[in-house]
Parts: sequence; structure tokens; C-alpha cells
Amino acid sequence: MIRLALTLLVFLALSLAVGFLLSGDDYFDWPIAGGLFAFAVVGEVLRSRLRRGSGKNSARQSSGI
Repeated sequence: MIRLALTLLVFLALSLAVGFLLSGDDYFDWPIAGGLFAFAVVGEVLRSRLRRGSGKNSARQSSGI
């Protein structure tokens, strides 16, 4: 859980930095920053589901040996 929080915190900082750097004349570009952070959240959710799913399959296979 701590790893997830730290990963999302790093992605939040990166997306805020990119939104600030790409803002141009505006103060901040919220759609870019929000989109990047949403992409990171979706990626982390998929990664956690894949790890959880592969762990269940390997446990079933190894118990039959």
C-alpha cells in the first residue's frame, strides 16, 4: 500500500510539472496534468490486478505438483 501511494505521489508530481511546463501563457494546463495523472492511476490499477491474477494462477498450478 505504501508503494502504491509513493508511486502515485511521484506520478502526481510529474504530471503537475508537465502541466506547468506546457502551460505557455496560461498559469497551468489542467487537462494535460489531469490526463497524465489519470493515465498513471489506470496503469497502476491494471498492474496491481495483473500481479494479483498471476499470483492466484501460479499458486493453483504449484499446489498440484
